[in-house]
Amino acid sequence: MTSRVMVDEFFGQQQLALVRASRKAKIHGCSIDKELRAKGYNVSVVYLDEDNPGSRLMDLEEPIGGVMIAVPPDQTEKAVQHAIKANIRRVWIQQGSESKSAIQLCDENGISAIHGECVLMFAEPVKSFHAFHRWIWKLLGRLPN
Repeated sequence: MTSRVMVDEFFGQQQLALVRASRKAKIHGCSIDKELRAKGYNVSVVYLDEDNPGSRLMDLEEPIGGVMIAVPPDQTEKAVQHAIKANIRRVWIQQGSESKSAIQLCDENGISAIHGECVLMFAEPVKSFHAFHRWIWKLLGRLPN
């Protein structure tokens, strides 16, 4: 279960990464990196497809404190495996990208995994419809404590 401490620790990292399925993918994380960079976060984007060698988590030179995974659910376990190989201990599986096998893999490897939450509802400052969505979740008691 996601806690507020996990969220705060994730965003307390100096360098984050975002895993997408491919450069061509128009869904699953298409604006996360842009929005986070506009808020002052350092975000590297990497891809799971084999057409982009050199653009994988293991290839990044800077140490990555946390990785956001925004891929179709059938590719999420592969993204978690890449995070494990890159020795990344904090994973945010973007809402809509979850798979039971990926979450289990995180648990088995001692990775702090946030899932079932939209990263943009927690990346301060939260604006636009994400702020409204967060307010609704707060009213409903669905925000992590």
